[in-house]
Amino acid sequence: MSKDTIAIKAGNYSIHIGSEAINRLADHLKQSTYKKSKFFILVDQNTIRHCLPLLVDHVKVLKTAEIIEVESGEQNKNIEVCIELWKTLGEFKANRRSVLINLGGGVIGDMGGFVASTFKRGIEFINIPTTLLSQVDASVGGKVGIDLNHLKNEIGVFNNPSNVIVYPYFLKTLNKKEYLSGFAEIIKHALIADADYWKEVTNAELGDEEIILNLIKRSIQIKYQVVKKDPEEKNIRKTLNFGHTIGHALESYFLEKNETTLLHGEAVAAGMICEAYLSYKKNKLSHTELDEITSFISSLYKQVRFKKEEEIRLIELMQHDKKNEDKNIIFTLLSQIGKADINKTCSVDQIRDSFKYYREQYKVQDV
Repeated sequence: MSKDTIAIKAGNYSIHIGSEAINRLADHLKQSTYKKSKFFILVDQNTIRHCLPLLVDHVKVLKTAEIIEVESGEQNKNIEVCIELWKTLGEFKANRRSVLINLGGGVIGDMGGFVASTFKRGIEFINIPTTLLSQVDASVGGKVGIDLNHLKNEIGVFNNPSNVIVYPYFLKTLNKKEYLSGFAEIIKHALIADADYWKEVTNAELGDEEIILNLIKRSIQIKYQVVKKDPEEKNIRKTLNFGHTIGHALESYFLEKNETTLLHGEAVAAGMICEAYLSYKKNKLSHTELDEITSFISSLYKQVRFKKEEEIRLIELMQHDKKNEDKNIIFTLLSQIGKADINKTCSVDQIRDSFKYYREQYKVQDV
């Protein structure tokens, strides 16, 4: 194995990361257990063009795989598309020995994993994340699911793929907007778990492939260590939700409006600034560290624009969050950079104050 390629054993599956990862998949699928298997590859209009040719060129057994294409975008991660996918698998006579390979970003991985987990009570699936976001976030954790009524991941199950292949070459297909969307999850991993990693992240040269590969490896390791201790999000895994209570509400609201595409990482970046402010107000995060977090994130991400009169709807969406208890909106907050605390409640007034703080950061820059 190449020096830049590592394998992380994540319970009952492996995550291969690096330039040789795709060859590990080729070796894996040569095993005798797959001799009678039928392969299906789920793609969208981007990965069918930019990633699929390279995959089948390296993994010869997939040259005869059935290709299933869906439209890209979070708005297509719904039950109607799943029904069509289940029908397609049935029409192609997929059985319980079949394998679904999800080649794409988070939408493909989430939805493909859900479809595989429920078709004939579960068939094997392999994830090949092609975006930075899906490589550092959805690659580990076993969460698969879809949205319902614009609410993020409202329907789903916990189920692991048999393998995850993180092949950095696919990142060359991303534009800057998509790239930064994934980088937001790297920022989050540093903020909740490792102050030294935070320094590394804030000084990273985003155009350096070796640096980015090392960040991907470290982020996956952080997430895996958390998930290993709490696979079904009953305790410590909730730390991974920092920035997501507000971030998911923003994402859901923009889906609901159907006006402007807001990427997951862009929403989470805004959520992290708001929730860092709440951490300062509620959870002992110092003003110095609040400034440090805010300054770094706002330097990378444009303002997510929403009006004051829209804040009530955002809060209504937060009230649907799966983490909530006893009608309280539950947050993960920071007590310092590198340390997160779960199950923290904030009032509606405090949340609206965090929106005000968020807007003020960009007013300063606009002057």
